[in-house]
Amino acid sequence: MKHPDMYRGQEVVVLGLAKSGVQVAKVLHERGAIVTVNDKKERDQSPEASELEALGISVICGGHPEGLIHEGVALIVKNPGIPYSVPPIQKAIQLGIEIVTEVEVAYRLCAAPIIGITGSNGKTTTTTWVGEMLAAAGMNPIVAGNIGTPLCQAAQEATEDNWMVVELSSFQLKGTESFRPKIGCLLNIAETHLDYHGGMEDYVESKAMLFANQLESDTAVLNWDDPFCRELVPYVKGKLLPFSMTEELVQGVYVSPSFVPDQEDNLKRHIVYRDVEGNRTGVVNIDSIGLPGRFNIENALAAIAIAIAAGADPYSLEEVLSSFRGVEHRLEYVTTTGGATYYNNSKATNSKATSMALASFRQPVVLIAGGLDRGSDYMELLPVLNGRVKALIAIGETKDKLAHVAELAGLKHIVTVDNGDSAAAVLQAAVREASALAEEGDVVLLSPACASWDMFTSYEERGRIFKEAVHNL
Repeated sequence: MKHPDMYRGQEVVVLGLAKSGVQVAKVLHERGAIVTVNDKKERDQSPEASELEALGISVICGGHPEGLIHEGVALIVKNPGIPYSVPPIQKAIQLGIEIVTEVEVAYRLCAAPIIGITGSNGKTTTTTWVGEMLAAAGMNPIVAGNIGTPLCQAAQEATEDNWMVVELSSFQLKGTESFRPKIGCLLNIAETHLDYHGGMEDYVESKAMLFANQLESDTAVLNWDDPFCRELVPYVKGKLLPFSMTEELVQGVYVSPSFVPDQEDNLKRHIVYRDVEGNRTGVVNIDSIGLPGRFNIENALAAIAIAIAAGADPYSLEEVLSSFRGVEHRLEYVTTTGGATYYNNSKATNSKATSMALASFRQPVVLIAGGLDRGSDYMELLPVLNGRVKALIAIGETKDKLAHVAELAGLKHIVTVDNGDSAAAVLQAAVREASALAEEGDVVLLSPACASWDMFTSYEERGRIFKEAVHNL
C-alpha cells in the first residue's frame, strides 16, 4: 500500500470495529481519506461506532451492504480475523482493490525499528519478555499490537529512539505487503487455524511473510529445532540467528549441558550465546528461569536472541529472565486450595500448546479441556494424556472427541459437562467436577486445546471465568 498520507480524498473501507479497526480508521481519517467502517455486529453491540461518527467517520453496522465495495474504493483494511472468503473481501479481490491489515498501515507510519514476533505458540510470553529485557537495558521499548497499545496508535507515538516490539498472528501477516521488521522471530509452527487458511501451505506462507521484505542488515531469529522453521532458512535474506534446545550451535542461542566460562566455573544447563566469531557467553542457568516448563525455556531462548540482536548486553538479561512471572492466561498460577494447585492456561488454543503445558508438570493433572471444533481429532494429545493426566473434564463442541482420546489413553476418570444455561455455568460446573477429583498434591489445569468461540467471546473471558470459579470453590 501507499503511505497513509496518499489516500487523501480517496475512499477507504475498514472492515471490523475492534480496537485495531478503530485506530486505523482514525489514522486514515486524520490524513484526509474518506473512511467507511463496516461491522456485521448490530449497532447496540458496537459502542465504538459513536466515537468514530463524532469524528465524521461513516459507520455501517449489522451486515455488509451490497454497495459497500465498488470500483471507487482505493483500499480495504480488514480485521485480521475476518476470513478472505467473506463476500466483501471476495468482491474486492475481483475488482483488484488492495487489501491489507493494520500491521501494514502501522509499518508505514512507524519511525522506530520493529521487532516482529510470531509463531503458533508462545508469542505473547516472548513478546512481553522481550519488552521487559529491552526496558531493563534502557532501550525504550513499546510493546504493541495484539498486546498493549493498538499498533497504529503506538506507531504514531514512536520515535527513532524506541524499539517497537510487536506480537503478530498469521492473520495479520497474511495482509501485509511491504512490512519489514528489523528483527523477525518465528518461534514455532503447529497445525492450527487451518479453518482460516485452508491448509498448512497457506498458514506457513503467511508466517513466512515476516521475513519476506527483510534486507541483509536485518535479523531473522528462528527455532532451529522446528522442522517448519528450518525449511524457511533458504528464504531468509537477513542475518540468521537461530536458537535451539537440543543442538550446540555454531552461532546462536542454545542450551549447553555444561558451559565453562573463562573463570572456570562449571555452570550446568546454561543458556549460551555464541557470536559470529565463535565467542561464547553464559546468559543464565535454566534452573533460574522464572517460568515453568520446557516450552518457556524455548521462549527464553528466543527472547534472549531477539534482545541481543537489538543490542542488549547478554550479561544484563539474567535478572529479567529470573524475575519474570509470565502473562495472564499463559500457565498462570491461580491458587492452591484443598491441597491442589490451579493453573489457568486458557490461551492454549491448540493441541500442541496443551501438550506443552502438560509436560511442565510432574504432579498428576486433572485437565479441563474443550472448545470450538475446527475439525481436529486431538490424537496429538494421546501420548501426554497417557500417564500424565489422571482425569479429564471435557467441555464445549469438542468434548466427545476429547473424551474419546482420553478413553484410548486409559484414563479412569472422564467427565463431559453438557452445555447448560450459559457458558459460565458450564465452566463453573467443570471446575467443581475437577475439584472433586483432585487430591492433595495434584494440579488442576485449564488448557483447552481449542479456541473459545463456541462458548466465550475470547480466551481471556474463558480464563477470567475459570479463575473466578476457582476462587469461589
